[in-house]
Amino acid sequence: MNLKDLRGSVAIVGVGTFGGGETPGYSNIEMLGSAARRAVEDAGLKMKDIDGLATANLDAAMWPLNVVEYLKIQPRFVESTNIGGSAFIAHLLPSMFALVSGQCDAVLVCYGNNQRTSTFSRKDRGRARMMLDPNPWEAPYAPVNPPSSYALMAARHMYQYGTTRKQLAEVAVAARKWAQLNPEAFARDPLSVEDILKARMFSDPFTVHDCCLVTDGGAAFVLVRADRAKDLPNKPVYVLGNATAVTHRGSAEMPDCTVTPTALAAPRAYEMAGLGPKDMQMAQVYDAFTINTILAMEDLGFCKKGEGGAFVDNGGIAPGGRFPVNTNGGGLSCVHPNMYGAYATIEAVRQLRGNCGERQVPGVKTAVVNGNGGVPASSQSVAVLATADAL
Repeated sequence: MNLKDLRGSVAIVGVGTFGGGETPGYSNIEMLGSAARRAVEDAGLKMKDIDGLATANLDAAMWPLNVVEYLKIQPRFVESTNIGGSAFIAHLLPSMFALVSGQCDAVLVCYGNNQRTSTFSRKDRGRARMMLDPNPWEAPYAPVNPPSSYALMAARHMYQYGTTRKQLAEVAVAARKWAQLNPEAFARDPLSVEDILKARMFSDPFTVHDCCLVTDGGAAFVLVRADRAKDLPNKPVYVLGNATAVTHRGSAEMPDCTVTPTALAAPRAYEMAGLGPKDMQMAQVYDAFTINTILAMEDLGFCKKGEGGAFVDNGGIAPGGRFPVNTNGGGLSCVHPNMYGAYATIEAVRQLRGNCGERQVPGVKTAVVNGNGGVPASSQSVAVLATADAL
């Protein structure tokens, strides 16, 4: 089977989120379960209809077993590759193969985390992860990761291409302006470039506003074959392309501090979709830090390498700007419960359905979604989603 044969063969038919800010008293699995039930209901299905599962969580080595038990499902297909926050976008392609081959009929992609209100401290979480997944080359120097490694990327981009602190700040301001149009966003207070530049330095050149939120939250979406999607209640959003790339584990081995693996994944995703950057009407990208968005604009092909700062400057990706990016507010202002990729996908689906109210981008038919995982930007996954009009 050729990858192009999979183009449009599968659609996202249900989405659901839960929490998104502070939701005390809920465990990771309860967050996930609440979002999963909403997604399945939104798809017009029952939990008993779910026979495929794609999930990952940094807090448990065999997380899918917990999810299966909690949701009381018996999947014929399980995908649990964990490459960080990009995992939920990377889950798309194996899920498509499973659906088209008949291995299963409905795949639930789901995630939940109580990072903000957990009684398990952030320091304890960090220690536990270092034991499970050590990075021997950098750990001895005790970097404040992930911010330190992403700050290194930002500093290099500034040195090499003249990117400015103001341009980094413009990313956070744009995210906040979108969040102010989104009643589900956690951070909606006014935020200016000046506020960001004067804020407490966290990891040079980042101030606290260059860094993503720490929230609770659950997110889930449901995939079925395209022929079945037509009989379900919501407007199907078709998966036209998906590709994933990994080039390194830590910053010391990154081939180029100013280029992410998206530069490898995006062309493959576009080729599978039969479309290119010029055909995309919006982007939902994983903005763990402000530099992520600038690099994504370059590596997704919306501008040349080194021009990402100018692309986002002066409200370029804010409401009313030249190109809509992270229309829910992204990880910087909407939600970020440790892994964000599923939320980027869900926002693209909601926009393509036309369900976004005040922040709705009119007439949108195509969207590119970009997931980021690892430290720094070690794994990247790109998906091209579209309505039936773009098939």
